[in-house]
Amino acid sequence: MTESPTPDQPKVIVIGMGLSPDDLTARHLDIIRGADILIAGKRHLDCFKDHSGIQKEITRDIPKLTEFIRRQFKTHRIVVLASGDPLLFGIGPVIIDALGPDHVEIHPNISSVAAAFSRIKEPWQDARVISMHGKKSGDSLLAAVSETDLVAVLTDPIRNPAWIAALLLSHRLNPVRICVLEQLGTPSEKISWHTLEQATQETFSEPNIVVLKRASGSHTLSGLHLGMPDDAYDHENGLITKPEIRAVSLAKLKLQAHHILWDLGAGSGSIGIEASLLLTRGKIVSIEKDPERIRNIESNRLRHGVKNMEIRLATLPDGLDDLLAPDRIFIGGGGRKLETIIRSAAGYLKPDGIIVLNTVLMDNLTIALTTLKELGFSTETIQIQVNRGKDMPWSQRFEAQNPVWIITGIIKS
Repeated sequence: MTESPTPDQPKVIVIGMGLSPDDLTARHLDIIRGADILIAGKRHLDCFKDHSGIQKEITRDIPKLTEFIRRQFKTHRIVVLASGDPLLFGIGPVIIDALGPDHVEIHPNISSVAAAFSRIKEPWQDARVISMHGKKSGDSLLAAVSETDLVAVLTDPIRNPAWIAALLLSHRLNPVRICVLEQLGTPSEKISWHTLEQATQETFSEPNIVVLKRASGSHTLSGLHLGMPDDAYDHENGLITKPEIRAVSLAKLKLQAHHILWDLGAGSGSIGIEASLLLTRGKIVSIEKDPERIRNIESNRLRHGVKNMEIRLATLPDGLDDLLAPDRIFIGGGGRKLETIIRSAAGYLKPDGIIVLNTVLMDNLTIALTTLKELGFSTETIQIQVNRGKDMPWSQRFEAQNPVWIITGIIKS
């Protein structure tokens, strides 16, 4: 249990420096002058070289720092100086966790994020704020940029503006403009806007903060629709359900907002990604056996801002045991194991469930219909033949695509 503070037992006071010492108030300065121990990063300690108390530098060894504070705070007045606002990706939460909230007093100040948006005259109530300090992965950043038009990024020397721009380009998260704000609050402050391509070629001074702004009307998720063109997805050559087949297959699934959809043999993930438009309160589980296709699904999920998709690497019919029971199942592959996959997957299907299969093979058409009927499903089969217009020198002709059978199995009541 956390000990309650008493009047003669001082709290640790954490003061946000804002952008520079110029942002400190007269009260802040009085508190700092009265500290027995002043704790800060080297840059901030240099601003108080004439301080009469003990000065301790914040290093990467945070556990050692918190242990020092825990030993000293009951007998010494400790003041900790933090960059910007102590509670925005700062040291404030670390000290609160170490001592308990009753033993910590926070004095907020201007954060680098607030300052950045004020410099570029941009309202930021709807912005996402991401810290890349020490992050090994860019997944949180990719998700943020996929889901919203305005993102502020706290960088570090490795995850710098050029690294961020290269990451976004590699996942085709464009068009995004990048604003780099260098050394905010100092005489060397610099603000510059770039395309992602330009930013990958630049070197920026530390410290800096990045603002990412998507061009108006180009947000990835808002552009997602049924029957997206093939080039909207990363995919192996030819291994993607074609737009028109996708749209009809989704119609046959009769998806409701709360449904759980299994996409088995997911390929590029295109069926599941477009299903997300309809499954606003549900979930998609995409299962694929090929690691390269898994990478394509992950890239496409990020590219189109799909948040309710789980991706699994498994060779069907394995990998189904611990999943949420599905309301709907789509099978886009299966090959020679199709019968086994249908029988296994159907055993998990909820009452009133539906299975939809696509195949171009006559043998698999027969296998699918026979297996579904043996399992007690009523079936419907349609064949779709898409002919796509192709320009000729002075007219246009139609080019036939492979005919596809779409088989629907509905559990008989």
